[in-house]
Amino acid sequence: MTDDSLYVYGVIENEDLDVEIDGVDGGERAYTVDYQSLSAVVSDIDTVEPERTDENVRRHDEVLQTILQYDGGRTIVPMGFGMGFKNERTLKNVLRNARPVFRRTLREIDGMVELGLKVLTEEDAEVDREELLAEVKERFDRISVNVVENELFSDRLVINRSYLVERDDREAFDGAVGEFEDDHDELLVQYTGPWAPYNFVDIEITAER
Repeated sequence: MTDDSLYVYGVIENEDLDVEIDGVDGGERAYTVDYQSLSAVVSDIDTVEPERTDENVRRHDEVLQTILQYDGGRTIVPMGFGMGFKNERTLKNVLRNARPVFRRTLREIDGMVELGLKVLTEEDAEVDREELLAEVKERFDRISVNVVENELFSDRLVINRSYLVERDDREAFDGAVGEFEDDHDELLVQYTGPWAPYNFVDIEITAER
């Protein structure tokens, strides 16, 4: 057990992983800290309160994506940015206290990834959003396990949805996106992922760090 501070990216089923990767605040590897059936994916860090810079947020997401797809793929419960702990003992206390909810969440999202779909119009173009939304639901909801409607933060943004999709259905979802783009060359489609399922996990960690 080390007394170094640790930054946590997410939680997976118990497994010994050690991957060289650029982590938050200069971390050079992502590895696991275990508690019974759980493993937290962590990197070493000098502070328990890392600065929320664009680079750090990008590295947080990149570590999660790497573990999500590593060696055939992993199911991972993602943590929000900023989860620093002063040592392994403190982190293991959190894993022990939250073990039931982590176990349940891992079962609920087992073998699944998050995919993002945004649809934008050209400047000043008019579109029937309700009609377009109905078409999007018809095409994509049947291939997904769950869906979240996200904020429309721009006048041009008419669709902003996150999908929880089985890994085995990823190819079918990709194909459906391609067909949608072919049928709507007047629209800009932004298709992203796979991501760890941020929008389908609701775990709040409160602990003395």
